[in-house]
Amino acid sequence: MKALHIHVGERARQHILQNGLSPTDIRLVPAAAGGPKGLMLTHLDQHLFGDWLPQGGHSVHLVGASIGAWRMATAAMPDPKRAFAALAHGYIHQHIEPEAGRRMPAASRITAGFIETLEGFFGQDIEALIRHPRWRVHVLTSRGRQILRRNSPARTAAGLAGLALTNALSRKAVGLFLERHVFSSPGEALPVPLRDLPTQQLALDRDNFIPAMLASCSIPFMLEGVPSIPGATRPGAHWDGGLVDYHVHWPYASMGEGLVLYPHFQRQVVPGWLDKSLRWRHRATPWLDNVVLLCPNPDWVRTLPRGKLPDRTDFTALAPTQRMKVWVEAVARSEQLAQEWQDWLSRGCPADALKPL
Repeated sequence: MKALHIHVGERARQHILQNGLSPTDIRLVPAAAGGPKGLMLTHLDQHLFGDWLPQGGHSVHLVGASIGAWRMATAAMPDPKRAFAALAHGYIHQHIEPEAGRRMPAASRITAGFIETLEGFFGQDIEALIRHPRWRVHVLTSRGRQILRRNSPARTAAGLAGLALTNALSRKAVGLFLERHVFSSPGEALPVPLRDLPTQQLALDRDNFIPAMLASCSIPFMLEGVPSIPGATRPGAHWDGGLVDYHVHWPYASMGEGLVLYPHFQRQVVPGWLDKSLRWRHRATPWLDNVVLLCPNPDWVRTLPRGKLPDRTDFTALAPTQRMKVWVEAVARSEQLAQEWQDWLSRGCPADALKPL
């Protein structure tokens, strides 16, 4: 059974029909939030950033929220193949013992552990990845507005409830509660115009790298919001970038030139975290016209351990050693995705493998 599906927008399809696909075609790589699901892209990431994209010799923008931000920062490290292997190993084998009487550790305890993990993982490579000669890293956070400006369980619960209700009526309502922050490494500006929601674009530097990464991964109630980030000019706690940009469904077709290569864990590019249950927002839009999306075949996914991708429910459904075993096997199986991608490229990018978004 084929593991890899390749979905394309119409402009991307026409380009591949006429020219095939080469590293020089790719201008931007998005990376979705989604926690452990991102582990399934480890081998694809190793090939893309360790072998294929470096052949292009040009700048590429790497945009990520939550685990996606971690993956894109990892791509810009000096040895991305080794770094992606270390990311998968560390993520799989993480375990924080809950306090007595609790099913999950307190948010403060997870936050403290995660800060330590980020500092240990990126450590001495922070300056190098920010100053990468060709990769431009963009880390997404969601800054709280109004009731979400301050970090407390009661305010967070009330704010997210209000956000969920209004978001169901209009995606634009997200801007009443949250403001997208894009922390960007120096070099070329982000080529995608962001006018859909309130947005601040700020410089990513050594001082704010760890706080921005922490905030981008700060799932409400699991971790604490980051009360402030150096360089951010407006007050307010920063939360998981996936709240605003769950799968980074942006107007890529407005870039003007180049294609977007999107290694993803599913076909659908869902706009915001609270849109997961709003199926009408899972459809492709003209914004994705120049996107090439790589994702697992849903039938192949059903052959994985437990018949699904790794996800956060495994933390409570499985004992730690059992979860680690299941995730190790799933990631090992995901090497098939990278092998089939390389095979498709070597065969000249045949069009019969392309599927619509």
